[in-house]
Amino acid sequence: MDDMTWFLGLGIAGVVLLALSVVLDGLLEGLFDGLFDGLLSLPVIAGFVSMLGFSGAIVLGTTGLGTPGAVAVGIPAGAAAGWAAYRLSRALMDDSSGAAPNGSDLVGSAGSVVTAIPAGGYGEVLVRLAGQPVKFAARSEVPVARGTEIWVDRTLSHTAVSVRPVEH
Repeated sequence: MDDMTWFLGLGIAGVVLLALSVVLDGLLEGLFDGLFDGLLSLPVIAGFVSMLGFSGAIVLGTTGLGTPGAVAVGIPAGAAAGWAAYRLSRALMDDSSGAAPNGSDLVGSAGSVVTAIPAGGYGEVLVRLAGQPVKFAARSEVPVARGTEIWVDRTLSHTAVSVRPVEH
């Protein structure tokens, strides 16, 4: 086997390892119990191995530097790809903008009555939560007809709200 085949094999092995990292998510981190804090994760290793292999193959195919030159270019390129994978995974893990909406986010929301609400009883309302329409059981002190626009004034549970009709 020639050197080009070895480098291409490393590149392909890195891509396969990246695909396996989706299936075996967090396996190495669990084995080493956080010892490397993500530096030895499958995506980082896959980035290193694939970039080492593909950049080495490119150097062999386009220059006369030979195997030592391909390794000399491939190792820093692999290290850069591994570092980029590490930083990207840390950024994604530390992202706090994906917080799930909770009941307090409903207070003050507008919606409409789907099933009429009798005074002191329950009906159903459709309210937008995080941009998505969600149906809730609704209670009101006054009777509210179907189709009436309402405001949520408090949450009663994960599935029920207290509402009041909007006065125009």
